[in-house]
Amino acid sequence: MKTLLSRSLTLFITLVIAAPLSAQTVSKEVQPFVDREELAGAVMLVANKDKILTTETVGWADVAAKQPMKSDSMFWIASQSKPITGAAFMLLVDEGKVSLDDPVEKYLPEFKGLMYVAEKDDAHKLLKKPTHPPTIRNVLSHTSGMPFKSALEEPTLDLYPLSVRVRSYAMTPLDFDPDTKYQYSNAGINTAARIIEVVTKTSFEDFLDTRFFQPLGMTDTTFWPSEAQAARIAKAYKPGMDKLGKEGLVETPIGQLYYPLTDRKERFPMPAGGLFSTAHDLARFYQMLLNGGELDGKRYLSAAAMKEITTRQTPETVKESYSLGFSVSKTTFGHGGAYSTNSVAETDTGLIYIWLVQHAGFRGEGAKSQDVFRKAARIAFVK
Repeated sequence: MKTLLSRSLTLFITLVIAAPLSAQTVSKEVQPFVDREELAGAVMLVANKDKILTTETVGWADVAAKQPMKSDSMFWIASQSKPITGAAFMLLVDEGKVSLDDPVEKYLPEFKGLMYVAEKDDAHKLLKKPTHPPTIRNVLSHTSGMPFKSALEEPTLDLYPLSVRVRSYAMTPLDFDPDTKYQYSNAGINTAARIIEVVTKTSFEDFLDTRFFQPLGMTDTTFWPSEAQAARIAKAYKPGMDKLGKEGLVETPIGQLYYPLTDRKERFPMPAGGLFSTAHDLARFYQMLLNGGELDGKRYLSAAAMKEITTRQTPETVKESYSLGFSVSKTTFGHGGAYSTNSVAETDTGLIYIWLVQHAGFRGEGAKSQDVFRKAARIAFVK
């Protein structure tokens, strides 16, 4: 009997030591940021190409109302929209309807004759003809010379139809000769989305819904949250002083978007940064990509398209490593968003990390919370 108990105890100890740390370690590691009021709340999801390994939450979706963050809380994912737009474009490349090296003007004639600013000061501006017109590859990789936005896109980025905004880009000189520099450009990504509309003769939002969102089961990903979805959107915060003069996190509206967010008459799709989504929906998208463009027996993107998506497109002369709507390294692809959201897939570990928060900057050590999440997830799930 004593021998049996001894063996059982030895086996138990061995299993405990050999087993990965509990998945709850992820939220336990991040909780102190909430306790110190450096982070309002977060949804954290870890997955591999086959399944979701954990979905955990900390903190509050609404601090003042003490509304807990939930796994289905919705977020403005901002520039995490860019990878979705880039992947959507590759659907047309796979079908032979467009080529990445086609000039933009082939599909949008208003871009013909576009010049770049060769010299500029307070007294003059010298425009020159570019070495070559900006290509689709350029606009998707931020190497086109297009600015972040045009003068039309004020005070918010979603007030005009996509066709109108893109026409305003064609009226704006390039900031540099294409392929010579990197400049982060919402205008470029939006232009690629407009090409999708012209080629398919359908709206960009309908194209996404038909080709990605419905087939992938991304039921909460949209440019226009419904009233029910809007009620699930986590409040956004920034560092500041409350009404009593106490330093902490202060609720803030999303300055780049027009309110109400449900308004389909005044608000228009912003392919470079207008989507709302959930951790579950983003995980579906990244699982498809990590599976080489296929999920649940349905192929979305070819191996050739996936290679383009995961391969650096920016010249080696610039520090930024960017592909077609994705930030990339030798072992990762993904993207962040303006209010600190982030999603990334690791090809070496096979893990997907979805980090959803709504913060326009952090106070204290809050900015370190995402790294703490990823480190804890690796400890828990990397064999």
